[in-house]
Amino acid sequence: MASSDVHDPGHETDDGKRAGPGPGSERDDEMDTDRLDLVGILSSIDETAYAWDLRSGHIEWGSNVASVLGISDTAKISTGAGYHALIVPEHLNKRLEVFSRGGTPDRANGVAYRVQYRLNPAGGRSRKTIRVEDQGRWWPGSDGHPSHARGVIRIVHDEYLEQQRLLVRNDFDELTGQLNRIRLTEALGAVLERIDREPQSVAILMVAVNNLAVINDTFGITVGDEAIAEVTRRIRAKLRGGDILGRYSSNKFGIVIMHCGQDAIRVAAERLLMAVRETTIKTSAGKLSVTVSIGGVLVPDQANSIQDAMNFALRALDSARSKRIDCFVLYEPLPGGESARVRNRAIADSVINALDENRMRLVLQPMVSARTGEAEIYECLLRMDKPDGKVISAGEFVPVAEQLGLSRLIDRRTLELTIDLLKKHPDLVLSLNVSGLTCSDKEWIAALRRLTEGRSNLLNRLIVEITETVAIEDLDQSINFVDTLKEFGCRVAIDDFGAGYTSFKNLKLLNVDIVKIDGVFVKNLANDASDQIFIKTMIDLARTFGMETVAEWVSDKRSVELLTEAGITYMQGFYYGSPIDAAKYVSKS
Repeated sequence: MASSDVHDPGHETDDGKRAGPGPGSERDDEMDTDRLDLVGILSSIDETAYAWDLRSGHIEWGSNVASVLGISDTAKISTGAGYHALIVPEHLNKRLEVFSRGGTPDRANGVAYRVQYRLNPAGGRSRKTIRVEDQGRWWPGSDGHPSHARGVIRIVHDEYLEQQRLLVRNDFDELTGQLNRIRLTEALGAVLERIDREPQSVAILMVAVNNLAVINDTFGITVGDEAIAEVTRRIRAKLRGGDILGRYSSNKFGIVIMHCGQDAIRVAAERLLMAVRETTIKTSAGKLSVTVSIGGVLVPDQANSIQDAMNFALRALDSARSKRIDCFVLYEPLPGGESARVRNRAIADSVINALDENRMRLVLQPMVSARTGEAEIYECLLRMDKPDGKVISAGEFVPVAEQLGLSRLIDRRTLELTIDLLKKHPDLVLSLNVSGLTCSDKEWIAALRRLTEGRSNLLNRLIVEITETVAIEDLDQSINFVDTLKEFGCRVAIDDFGAGYTSFKNLKLLNVDIVKIDGVFVKNLANDASDQIFIKTMIDLARTFGMETVAEWVSDKRSVELLTEAGITYMQGFYYGSPIDAAKYVSKS
């Protein structure tokens, strides 16, 4: 095939004859003397083209085939059999399979194929091989079998493979092969845009594997990954061609089902539930029983934005999981839901503005030593000053901020204020709370290192508190976070201990220094014998592990006496007064 003969296969008829000029064949005046050197272009990117008559076996190659593939005698590859003789034996079936697929082929557009395999350009005696990517289309004859094909062969270098890996990694989840969270969200956005043009009802489902944490803890993460992959395969098999599946998080999947109304969404969800529950899953640890829960929302009936669709589907999923059986729950708007959303957005705007305008400040609540009766540690509590002079406590805005992903910004500002105080007052020991997101925030750790400059006289006076529920949500991540802080020289406390389900075994794994007992066990301590027994038990166990203890919500003298007798290390609460403005703190020295 001469260089001028390399052409677009789409401009040929099925019998291989050249069709007339199509749109765009006319050139501008200044290009009249130029010729588009397609072979030169293909050669520059290590590609060559071919046309293959599968009935006769004859292959016509681009004139650059010798230089691209490194074949000195191109007559050897003038037939399909000759070319196949150069494909390494273990890869030959890869290429043959693309020309033997079942089904009804598209006679007009042909059947697309794309396959990679290794060639031995010098023949079987040579050990030097090259990897190629073969991409093209084949067209059927009257009997439906492949009649002729046209394609392009590209040399696949290591750089190209790495680019492909990066593209896949950026778009797809490595474990399941489905869209990752970013691409899933983008796909949902595209669906919403399409609905604006072509009105239809679409279902958004969020699916969660119910017992993944138990599988990971019992058999290991590898077996958990095998279970996730199999659940994905079963879900994918029950979806239609136009439906979209992506991995939203470790154990959650997002599904977009096109043309699906209120009745159909329930049928679809039940089909997915059955697909997972009907048979056990084979893993390297043996057969396991896995179930899923599903929450769903209808678009645009119940949501008309990406954020609302995701949030409402997740809310419905939470309802489904709370029933402790594998089931489906369709989102139902909460009474006053719209007013709550307006309020939440207002809070988010206030938080962002306060951060931008430096209107966040600290107040200090003392932790009093049961031994000395002196305030030895102060907990940093955040306050937000509004432009009208009103002061907002953290409890009024932090929960909403956490839901909206603003807690990292808040935690970083709190850290900055806390380190400033430590620098101003060499006698001060401070404790600050961090959210669950911060436990995985490398930027927060970097900020801690930058702000303290690694100075032990600052780090040794800092205690970082994480709540019990956050600690057990991802125990491995929490352990890494605690270990990093302790390497810096900080102490770590578990806050609200007893409110969740952490065992002292997990507490030992976390290797924290201080246990803060949840205030619900302290507020009625003077009158509740069971709380007294519970407090005494927790203090004794903590002491066994070498941990100090703090009782929160201390409000009366009798509770102070009982806690002191039980061996508490510190006490904290309004019995010792209201928190003081950090700006008014006076050093003892």
